Amino acid sequence: MKTTKIIYWVTTSIICLFASTAIFMNSKMAIDGATHLGIPRWLGLEVSIGQLIGLVLLIIPAIPAKVKEWAYVGFGIMYISAAVAHIAVGDPLNNTIMAVVFFGLLLTSYTSFHKLQKAKSRY
Repeated sequence: MKTTKIIYWVTTSIICLFASTAIFMNSKMAIDGATHLGIPRWLGLEVSIGQLIGLVLLIIPAIPAKVKEWAYVGFGIMYISAAVAHIAVGDPLNNTIMAVVFFGLLLTSYTSFHKLQKAKSRY
């Protein structure tokens, strides 16, 4: 149980730290990257706002499990879409790998979250 908690908090914290960089979506590098992938500016801003909302939903323990489920879904769609976008524009594999790694972290966080929920319901 203790190991599961550590895995949950480490993976969730990494995802949330990465999501907190959404604040920098107005940077030149972020705008150039989105333009390279063919993402319209309004969608980039929408995704960054969604990341910040998802970050809050995942990191606050008092948020109900059903709400956290939707945050996981949103992040999952975002990481899968990022991988597909990089593949679609012909980017090198190392650009796609980051999205796949973060999707793996997300799955690990999600799995450990459910293990903790199941353990909590037994008591």
